[in-house]
Amino acid sequence: MKHMLMIDSSIGCSISYIAKKLFIEAANRANILITNNITEAELVLILSTKYPVDEQLHGKLVYVIDIKKFIINPANILLQTSLNAQLYQPSTSDFTIQKKQPDKIKKVLAVTACPTGVAHTFMAAEAINNEAHKRGWWIKVETRGSLGTKNSFTENEISDADFIIVATDIEVDLSKFVGKRIYKTSTGLALKNTAQELDNACFKAKPYSLPMHQTTSNNEDNQNLHSFYRHLMTGISYMLPMVITGGLITALAFAISNSFHESNLLINALMQIGSRSALILMIPVLSGYIAFSMADRPGLAPGLIGGMLAVNINAGFLGGMISGFMSGYIVQYLNAHIHMPKNMESLKPLLILPIIASLLTGLLMIYVIGTPIAEVMFLLTSALNNLGTTNSILLGAVLGGMMCIDIGGPLNKIAYAFGIGLLSSKTYTPMAAIMAAGIIPPLSMGVTTLIMPHKFNYKERVLGKTAIILGICFISEGAIPFAIRDPMRVLPCCVIGGAVTGGISMAIGAKLIAPHGGLLVLLMPGVITPVLGYLMAIIIGTLITSISYAILKSPNKSL
Repeated sequence: MKHMLMIDSSIGCSISYIAKKLFIEAANRANILITNNITEAELVLILSTKYPVDEQLHGKLVYVIDIKKFIINPANILLQTSLNAQLYQPSTSDFTIQKKQPDKIKKVLAVTACPTGVAHTFMAAEAINNEAHKRGWWIKVETRGSLGTKNSFTENEISDADFIIVATDIEVDLSKFVGKRIYKTSTGLALKNTAQELDNACFKAKPYSLPMHQTTSNNEDNQNLHSFYRHLMTGISYMLPMVITGGLITALAFAISNSFHESNLLINALMQIGSRSALILMIPVLSGYIAFSMADRPGLAPGLIGGMLAVNINAGFLGGMISGFMSGYIVQYLNAHIHMPKNMESLKPLLILPIIASLLTGLLMIYVIGTPIAEVMFLLTSALNNLGTTNSILLGAVLGGMMCIDIGGPLNKIAYAFGIGLLSSKTYTPMAAIMAAGIIPPLSMGVTTLIMPHKFNYKERVLGKTAIILGICFISEGAIPFAIRDPMRVLPCCVIGGAVTGGISMAIGAKLIAPHGGLLVLLMPGVITPVLGYLMAIIIGTLITSISYAILKSPNKSL
């Protein structure tokens, strides 16, 4: 029987943390299976002074006790729980009160974060903020973007909050919310289904506790897939600054070498900073932060080491990704199965786990999986470099369509990750097609508002001007407001335009060294080649999307 611990949200963070640790230790000694998943739990130990009201407890055995009594003798309380737990039976009046709870909520906090920390982070924050104000709620949204955390919460705000909405696509530190009710969702859902997500948060927010080892079952495939995506996106989000910085500095070195042949010392210095430092670090950073996302700080060292070994044996992006996940799983396994005396427990995250996991990861990379992965990367790179014209166009069309089909969603990120991965193998044509296609949705929507203004209301025309700027900067999410309002017309038009753009880019052999910046990187010589052909591909794709959407869109009645 799987046990779960729930702690009253009014209990302080420190006491909640201590109770959680005592629960894990007592359960391990008694060989009791524990879980953090309420759907898996069969028996729930609730540390509170009042009987809980929670729909998710229906059909489960519950045992309620004061946290002070639990801390004094956790092993005995755990035994009492197994013997005396009873089926959950809330009173009708309590249930009615819970259903009316959304009308009484006064204070809500929210956290938003996306892989790039540029668009979805702030658009989701604005959507949550606007919807909460419509309901008369007090709300504060903390954004964890590319420039760090903004609008941070104070301790009093966290303490007074009814619940916290966590709308993130990457793993973020939630330790300051221990004991508070939180509801986890994605930035995409928070942006597209804001009202529904706020309703879900009212009834589905659960007390947060620090992660602990839990047994998984076969019916968790979707959850595991989502976790895989989040861990990968976390690694990519930390890797992006390395790739962009290294690519632009390397391009600057090429530009100077073409203009000033005598500046050999400066060129060598720039190449050492860009291609021989920043770009080499991209794979270790990817691997390290995938492992960090999975296993916290103990996973960072083995992940970084595995990534560096992937670079040394030419396993590339694929090797770095595999080493990151491998390191994370190894640390998780070791953490669950290595038990130490209580007075030596602090050595596990600092010494035991990193050293053993680093050794295992390194040996596996060197002697088992490193060479086969390097062979796969070599074959993939050779195949891409030797594609015929027809196959190149087809690949570009597929990547271009993926960039536009969900505008910043999972398929968009998968295509983008594919292009970034190939940069580490010095294959630059797919990345060029990917960025060109990613520019199309926002740029096209903006152009459409200019050529057919009578089909859009005033707010949409203002959004169109913003979308043009975002498109020029390669922020595909600028088209999301239009896709939300009219998905059946916007998305097909964008996919067609993006596919055409990607196909043309691959057909002319366009190469892109830096994976971000949009059309602004054209100001730096050598980043994109050939410039005119690349611009023509974007113009053609933009015109196709804009004209097709202008024809299909019905006039807006509220101009």
